[in-house]
Amino acid sequence: MKLIQAERDTLLKPLQMVTGIVERRHTLPILSNVLIERKDDKISFVATDLEIQIATYAEDGDTVSEGYAVTVAAKKLQDILRALPDKTQVTLETDESRLHAKAGKSRFHLQTLPAEDFPKFPVGSEPQAKITVKQKELKHLLSMVQYAMAQQDIRYYLNGLLLLTEDNDIKVVATDGHRLAFALMKLEAPQEKREVILPRKVVLELARLLNDTDESVTVEILQNQVRFSFSSVVLVTKVVDGKFPDYNRVIPAGYQKHFDINRQLLLQTLQRASILSNEKFRGVRLILTTDNLRIVCNNSEQEEAEEELELHYDGEALDIGFNISYLLDVLNHLSGETVRCAFGDANSSALITIPGNDDFKYVVMPMRI
Repeated sequence: MKLIQAERDTLLKPLQMVTGIVERRHTLPILSNVLIERKDDKISFVATDLEIQIATYAEDGDTVSEGYAVTVAAKKLQDILRALPDKTQVTLETDESRLHAKAGKSRFHLQTLPAEDFPKFPVGSEPQAKITVKQKELKHLLSMVQYAMAQQDIRYYLNGLLLLTEDNDIKVVATDGHRLAFALMKLEAPQEKREVILPRKVVLELARLLNDTDESVTVEILQNQVRFSFSSVVLVTKVVDGKFPDYNRVIPAGYQKHFDINRQLLLQTLQRASILSNEKFRGVRLILTTDNLRIVCNNSEQEEAEEELELHYDGEALDIGFNISYLLDVLNHLSGETVRCAFGDANSSALITIPGNDDFKYVVMPMRI
C-alpha cells in the first residue's frame, strides 16, 4: 500500500523533531520506533520513551493513502532520509510487516511493528495552570539554569528542573547539591501557585526544539504531566515525583564582601587559569585583597597558573576555593556585561548575580584546596 510521496525534507524535518528522545536499543523494541499516522488530512509523527512523548506533523506531505498508522525504526528512517540528496522525492509504501522507502534508484526495506501496540500517552485532564510566553523567552529562561541540573544523582528529583508559577512570575530552579541556579520571568497575568519538577531529558529537548523567535509556546500544568505546545510540536512529559529542596534557604542574603566585574574578562581569565587546574578536582583559589583579585590554579604535576585582575573592592581580605567548572558554567550562560560576586567567609557559599537585577541568582559552594 502506497502511503506518502513527498520531498525528503517534508519527512525529515518532523522526524528530527521527535527522534531526540528515542533510544536506538530499548528493552521494548517499539520504543525505538516512530508512529507515522494519517488522520484528519495530516501526517503525524509520534515518539515516546514512556516518560516523554513528542508529536508533530508534516507540513505538506502528498499523501496517497486515506488513513493508516505504521511504526518503524525512528533513527534508521532518519539516517536514510538524511543520507539522501536534497529535494529528492521519497515514496513510502507498506506491506504486511515492512515499510519500503524509495528514492530515485535507492530502495530500503524496514521492519515495522503493529501501530496498535504503540504506547501513546492518555489525553491529560484539564490544566491546573496555563501560560503562554514567547519561545525565545522560555528558551532563555531555561538556559539560565539548566547547566546546574544533576546528572544521574540518586536523589532523582535533582536530575531535573523545578518549574514554579506564582502570582505574576514563572520561576525555574536547578541544583546538583554543589551549586544552585535560580531565574524568574514576569508574566502578564497572575497565576495560581503550582510547582512541578521537569525531567532533565525534557529540559534538554526543549532547549533543542524551542525557536529563538517571538512565536508563542503554551505551557499547561496537568495532574501529573506538563504539556508544551509550540510551532507544530506538542511535547508531553510526566513530572518527577519528589520534593525539591527549599531554594530560598540556600540563597544567601546580606553579604558585605562583593565586587562587580566584566563578565567576559572574568570568564577569559578563568578559562586560561583552568588549563593548569587539577583534572580530577578542578579547584581554583580566589584571593581577594583591596582592589585586587588573584586567581590561582595548580595540578598534581606541580604546575601553576596565576592571574591578577584590578577591580574595586574595599572589603576584608578573603582566600576561598571553588570548582572552576561551576564558575565557568555560569559565566558562559549569562549574557549581561557585568556580574556581581558576593561572599560571606571562606566556608560560605558565594552568590553570583547581575547588578540591579533580582531575576537571576547563582549559588556555589566553596571547596577546600
